[in-house]
Amino acid sequence: MSVLVTGETRVVVQGITGHQGTVHTRQMQLFGTHVVAGVTPGKAGTSVEGVPVFDSVQEAVDASRANASCIFVPAPFARDALIESVDAGIRLAVIVTEHIPFHDMLVMYHYAREKGARIIGPNCPGIASPGKAKVGIIPNVVFQPGRVGVISRSGTLTYEIVNGIKEHGLGQSTCIGLGGDPVIGTSFVDALPYFEQDPETDAVVMVGEIGGTAEEDAAEFIAHHFTKPVVAYIAGRSAPPGKRMGHAGAIITRGKGTAETKVAALEAAGAKVARFPYEIPDLVAGVLPTEAGR
Repeated sequence: MSVLVTGETRVVVQGITGHQGTVHTRQMQLFGTHVVAGVTPGKAGTSVEGVPVFDSVQEAVDASRANASCIFVPAPFARDALIESVDAGIRLAVIVTEHIPFHDMLVMYHYAREKGARIIGPNCPGIASPGKAKVGIIPNVVFQPGRVGVISRSGTLTYEIVNGIKEHGLGQSTCIGLGGDPVIGTSFVDALPYFEQDPETDAVVMVGEIGGTAEEDAAEFIAHHFTKPVVAYIAGRSAPPGKRMGHAGAIITRGKGTAETKVAALEAAGAKVARFPYEIPDLVAGVLPTEAGR
């Protein structure tokens, strides 16, 4: 078992003929993912990395039985791309695209939710379960199969931490990169129940950052509903007061969203909170069963 993606995941890449779509289609294939179709209007009948290209998601789904989408479509067209995939029956959409307008994402979030579809992103690295599938752009080389789940708001920091877990001799069950925009399709609170229910996950690493209340909300969920060990890291602890961070979601308001409030909430919920990323593998090893991930 894994979280959201499995060996049965069949991916359609929207925007496959663009540079990023082409490059990451190949990387997903090398990871072992079944990339079964691509979509670029006007390019039907061509192929990318051996993957047939269609004019619409519906045509791609009808021909390939795709059940997940990876969206590389430019921001002005991402809303239509997501709606098209949901209307075609896709129930997991990973949106790599950044700079999607705030109000477009509001429409996308509620439309997907109404139809029973799960969005990961936007502006995110995606999701990967070693030995099963990857949908997105997380580097292949940082993974090895194991029993540690990872949920992260950061991109490159995710890669560093996942790689550190691997170098410590541990492995990952599933890694989800949530994205750092103000409106995202999946939050920590949305993702944690999947790991709670996954028998192949023994512990979870949460990678947060200053701004918003996502980590405080997660701490409340952990305290009341999550039974597995949690190791956390909050990026931005050294940011000066009032400093604007890179992510649009990193906004501190009303006494919440600071590194201090997040760390305090997580520690009160029983999580082990690292001061620096390099501390995470040791903390994880300390909460895992001896044989887990090795």
